[in-house]
Amino acid sequence: MTTTTANAASSADLTERHGCPKCAAPAGSPCRTGSGKVATSYHTARFGLVPSLKAELTVKTPADRSPGKAWTAVGAPVVAPEATPGAPIRIGYARCSTAAQELQSQLDMLARAECTKVFSEKISTRVKTRPEFEAALTLARDIKAASPHQPVILTVVEMKRLARGAVELMTLGATLQTDDIQLEILSGPLQGIHDPHGAGAIVFAVMAVGAEVEREGIREKTLEGLETAASNGRHGGRPPVMNTAKLAAAQALQAEGMSVTAIAKELKVSRATMYRALGDAE
Repeated sequence: MTTTTANAASSADLTERHGCPKCAAPAGSPCRTGSGKVATSYHTARFGLVPSLKAELTVKTPADRSPGKAWTAVGAPVVAPEATPGAPIRIGYARCSTAAQELQSQLDMLARAECTKVFSEKISTRVKTRPEFEAALTLARDIKAASPHQPVILTVVEMKRLARGAVELMTLGATLQTDDIQLEILSGPLQGIHDPHGAGAIVFAVMAVGAEVEREGIREKTLEGLETAASNGRHGGRPPVMNTAKLAAAQALQAEGMSVTAIAKELKVSRATMYRALGDAE
């Protein structure tokens, strides 16, 4: 038996010391599918009951259990010892907003934090659905559901990788509270591990207020910059389609009897723009 095969068999033996909470396979038997066949992998809710396997993404069913074949109970039920919580399991999440930005520095920090699994994506927080973020939360929930006493931590480099405003942060805080998942921030003023219960709930409130204050500060700086530029004769935004010279030409052509449609085509502007400009001039 090779080392890989031996490890698979050992993991299977440990897993089968427990009955499966998902498919109701009894202790001593492999998991089964809804169609009544031996599952190719054990269900997360089952191998998560084994402290040494809680961080695994999958535990394969060994060949001697006949995965894919008709399921039958195997052996007598085995009494499993009560599972005890292991070391905290960290699920990492990294995000940047554009393809031009780099993720590696975040990934390096998450690796040093000993995250079991890291999900990453290049996507704006303005996008309502972030697939990798949802996948990270799903895995954290699955592990927690399989072993309620196991500490599970969602780890990010900084708070702004999670959400873009107070409402989103408070929603996330409520989700983590419900699922009993801790949050770890690796840098910034709120660096550390925060439990969403008790005093930890205050931290989530502070996070939300901080995010809103930061966004309001950015907005104020932008407006101040625009005001300063305007006072110096510089105005932001796209240049106007109609200028004084084009308007004068349009009025002259209209006085000669040319239609608005023909004038707009001649001056390479839309009919709506031309009607609006001539109407404002009147």
